[in-house]
Amino acid sequence: MKKTHGKSDRPPPLTEMRHEYDFSHATRGKYAAKFSKDAVMVVLDPDVAAVFSTGKQVNDALRAIVHIAKRTRKSA
Repeated sequence: MKKTHGKSDRPPPLTEMRHEYDFSHATRGKYAAKFSKDAVMVVLDPDVAAVFSTGKQVNDALRAIVHIAKRTRKSA
């Protein structure tokens, strides 16, 4: 019979941060200003990311697809 893994099999959560994680010199929100509040972050698969060199190219391609899809839906 297969053993089931439940919550009791998990190790207890760490209560302290590991020593190798040193954020003492970090700057909070360092890159936050680069993105608008309405921005949505997505992760592209490597083969898709290789086709585009900028975010603008990705957005332009997606807008073209949306435009075609809307046009196709209207004519159907």
